[in-house]
Amino acid sequence: MTVQINSNYLEKYAKDYAAKVCDKFFSSRQFMTGQDIVQLTNSTQVNFFVIKRLFELWQDELGKLKSNPFFDYRDVAVHEALTQFMNVLSRRIKVERSHLQPLLESAVVQSIILATDPVGYYQSEVSKAPSGKVNEYLRENRKYYKWHDKAITFLIDKAGFGHDDSAYTRAISANYQVIKDSLESVNLLLATFGDILPFNLDAYLEKSNEDETPKESITAPETKASFFEQIEEKPAPVIAKEVSEPEVIEKEQVQVILEKPPVSNQGTSGKLDSKALKAKFATESYKGMKGAIGELSESLAINQRFMFTKELFDGNADLLRHALKSIDGSHSFDEAINLVNTRYVGELGWDTDSEAVHEFLQLIYRRFAD
Repeated sequence: MTVQINSNYLEKYAKDYAAKVCDKFFSSRQFMTGQDIVQLTNSTQVNFFVIKRLFELWQDELGKLKSNPFFDYRDVAVHEALTQFMNVLSRRIKVERSHLQPLLESAVVQSIILATDPVGYYQSEVSKAPSGKVNEYLRENRKYYKWHDKAITFLIDKAGFGHDDSAYTRAISANYQVIKDSLESVNLLLATFGDILPFNLDAYLEKSNEDETPKESITAPETKASFFEQIEEKPAPVIAKEVSEPEVIEKEQVQVILEKPPVSNQGTSGKLDSKALKAKFATESYKGMKGAIGELSESLAINQRFMFTKELFDGNADLLRHALKSIDGSHSFDEAINLVNTRYVGELGWDTDSEAVHEFLQLIYRRFAD
């Protein structure tokens, strides 16, 4: 059974919700200010997505001014004056209903998508970033992410991801598998809409009997700060399950790509054959293999932890951590492979010819290399 998104229901719900909110607010007022928007609904994420859109429009206006070829916007005096003007402008937000209502509709749609599909939403945010500036984009916008923000904030200012968009999108997906149990309930988030108009999750997520593989994602000089800078920003949360890593991660580690081994890792019993593995790894030369390593629990790169947690240990970071310590306690490669056969291969249903298993076994081999 698969789940299909009912986009018609979502669009109608957002339109009805926005209309009810505007009916209530504009019944006694003609304009809405920035502070009004911050406190507009009980769904904090909706309010901040409206502000986020205003921030984007504010930046667009600044870009239009600077694109004028007849004036020197690099001049210090012009820069100071323009910065002060734009900051004053941002603190004078004044929106009529005809302009606010479509912004609110869009914010409702985005909030519901974020609540139900955080991986898809945040991956789409990465795709919006200017080329080579994913980190800057996420840092600038993180104050507007109020729901499931742990899926993205751990990446901001993280050394090693560079400018590779695909590295960010892969890390978001892998990190979600690790932290998903600690995220707020979708039902609790959607319940914040209830005081205005209850949201029917069953109507939004339609079930069908089609047999298809589920997808992971539903697809300057000191001046007074701008309104957008004054918005309260909670600190980026620390992910309790993330194991400490060296502060500097080699870019090569994030983008390691291993070729699938042509020879099966299994023996005739269906389990891993330690002798065959040793023979293969002893002669194999591949990118990233640089001889012996120390304890596995201290040697894995962050992207390896994400991959192994997601693909080999059912998204359970604690199980991976326990496995690494158990393997480190082995006295030889044969003993370590026997432990892996006993505890993990069958119990977790590993595909022993997969790339993830291949890389995991390579690390074990390096751990016990003579």
